[in-house]
Amino acid sequence: MFETLPGFRDFPPEDCARRNHLFRVFRTVAHAFNFSEYDAPILEPLDLYVEKSGEEIVGQLFHFEDKGNRRVALRPELTPTLARMVASRANALPKPIKWFNVGEHFRYERPQKGRGRSFYQFNADLLGESNLGADAELIALLVAIFETLGLSVRDFRIRLSDRTTWVLFLNALGVTEEQRPSVLDAIDKSERRKPEQNKESLENALPGRGEEILAEINSIKKIDSLDALQNRLNECGDEGKERASQWFTLLEYLEGHGADDYIKIDLSIVRGLAYYTGFVYEAFEASGQGRALAGGGRYDHLIKKLSGNVDMPASGFAIGDMTLSDCLQSKGLLPTYILAPDLFLIGDHEERKSSLPIIARCRKAGFSVAYSLKNAAFGKQFKEAGKSGARYGLILGEDERIKNEIKIKDFRSGKEKTVSLKNLIEQLENLDEAGGIE
Repeated sequence: MFETLPGFRDFPPEDCARRNHLFRVFRTVAHAFNFSEYDAPILEPLDLYVEKSGEEIVGQLFHFEDKGNRRVALRPELTPTLARMVASRANALPKPIKWFNVGEHFRYERPQKGRGRSFYQFNADLLGESNLGADAELIALLVAIFETLGLSVRDFRIRLSDRTTWVLFLNALGVTEEQRPSVLDAIDKSERRKPEQNKESLENALPGRGEEILAEINSIKKIDSLDALQNRLNECGDEGKERASQWFTLLEYLEGHGADDYIKIDLSIVRGLAYYTGFVYEAFEASGQGRALAGGGRYDHLIKKLSGNVDMPASGFAIGDMTLSDCLQSKGLLPTYILAPDLFLIGDHEERKSSLPIIARCRKAGFSVAYSLKNAAFGKQFKEAGKSGARYGLILGEDERIKNEIKIKDFRSGKEKTVSLKNLIEQLENLDEAGGIE
């Protein structure tokens, strides 16, 4: 007996319906924000990911050599692909570029709850605009998606931080540009490590200063208000005062979007990926397991790094389907879909030739229609209709066929009405509006 590969999922109809519910919300809300959908190959040159993340990424990828002796990989994320696509058409694309994608991604890592080797992800990116209004637009989009799914301020928070702010703080502490990546990596992992491990990591990066830097970092991470943040930034000179002003501006934009209730200043968030350059954020459950639901930020230099010649500011975020689905399921916010037809046609097998055009008419009008594929008696067909969960039965017997009529049975109320075949579609539409046969 063959089984699903580790980290991969089957989607039987009921699970597929729930997944597609997420996708519909993603697309509907993104279109409301005037984002355009795009797509791209799931197979890319391996070097595209190595150039972005370094050789260490290779161990996390599904990669192989194709028949053309090319090193290729299944995409683990979409940002490098987006950078490639935009860079190739940079001059022709009107700015700002507001694109989104809903697609499958692959990572060869240990499967665990909320993380698989195959997963779907919503990506939204805004390129060609450095103004903080772009950052606010993306965060507002993220909030709107979660609200549309039924989540509220009781359910999630967006922890907002800033890589530029951290650079100013680290500069003030005498951390060099070469040492900075190691320190930021230590900050990113600090919540998942024991204090001794954090100290050891910082000591490796800054010999003789590990304990001192750890104390300073812990002090900075306690900042949770705009006033406290401003006071600390004012100690960093003019650059610090300017960045404090930008914090104020971004939060004003978010207030205008109606998203400010969800925002929590949290400098423990730095996002592990080195390409982030400005404001970064992660959405977390506000209760329950406190799971991360989404994350993103500004990455102004990545397009140039991957293209070599196109310099374009950019910002974006991603939502994975697995953790979000688990969160919605735990809160009873995933709809229970009844996979049932609108109509079930019941008729004698002698009337089959007459019934098929009726079925075709109803389907063209947008109704889903089922019928028995066997030459079954009326009683068995009624049982089959009941099991199907159909809303209405269409009953076609010899008398109805001779009179060019058909009987509609409301399976909820048990009531029936006979209508002209000519007016069948109109009658069915009227029943939808009326809520059934009275």
